[in-house]
Amino acid sequence: MAALLRVNRRTAERMRDVIAAHFDLEVLQDGRNRSWRIAGKLGRMFTKPNAVELATLAEEVSALRASRQDARADVLAGLQAKVQSALDLAARTRIAPDIEALNIAQRMFVPAGPCIPVAGEVFAVIQNAIMAGVMVEFKYQADGKPKPEWRRVTPYGLVQGPLSYLIAKVPGEHMQPVNYRLDRMSEIALSDRIAENISGFDLDEWMSRSFGIWQGEIYPVSLKVLTHAAERARHWRFHRNQMVEEMADGSLRIQFAAGGMRELAQHLCMWAGDIVIEGPAELRSDYVGIADAVLASAHLSSG
Repeated sequence: MAALLRVNRRTAERMRDVIAAHFDLEVLQDGRNRSWRIAGKLGRMFTKPNAVELATLAEEVSALRASRQDARADVLAGLQAKVQSALDLAARTRIAPDIEALNIAQRMFVPAGPCIPVAGEVFAVIQNAIMAGVMVEFKYQADGKPKPEWRRVTPYGLVQGPLSYLIAKVPGEHMQPVNYRLDRMSEIALSDRIAENISGFDLDEWMSRSFGIWQGEIYPVSLKVLTHAAERARHWRFHRNQMVEEMADGSLRIQFAAGGMRELAQHLCMWAGDIVIEGPAELRSDYVGIADAVLASAHLSSG
């Protein structure tokens, strides 16, 4: 090896060790001569997961379980098990210490917020309906209703997060799709009816119409970030379609069009003193209403 590459023995040994760190080497002994061969197909080596990839997958599973999203965690855990079982014993043994070290030292930050589990069968029925092109039937407990009401809908999309939603529409009605919280569904089942054609529906475009999850009248939003907070805002995403304008005084103007002013007003509370709401008036009104409620609560607690 050293003679072929025109390097000294120590350099050749280091080169061999680098290759051994990335590939499974098979030792071949021919009398006093020893050679090494990459075992298996070369292409397979480039598709093997490494310790960082497997530990990152485990990290995601752990974060989902911490958020009580066990149904989604089970899906990723199943993938994790399949990937690891596809590795041969030598590969599993080689990366096991690295995976263990990373699993001990890495965590996904799970912020405060909703922590409501959803049964795995709910996800399964909706996903099967989407793949099969059929409707979904379930009982739904809406806000303000004394008891659940039966629904049969065409599934348009599935939005997963701390609270997961089915985007769907009642067939035959000339209305936009609406959001159904998965944790409020019961007795969910596949329908025997074919779903309506939704080929023109774009889930990303639909989601961009709102600041958060709830749809509503779309307003042109303009926010002025004061100079002292501009650097922080440069690394903040308020909306997927936002436009950022650098102002002469060092401030920023952030503009986008979206619905969900109440959700946006709640979010902007963490920017109090850093952002001026230039418009719309509806957003300012919601923001002031939240501030008034906070002050009223503070007075009650101090009294």
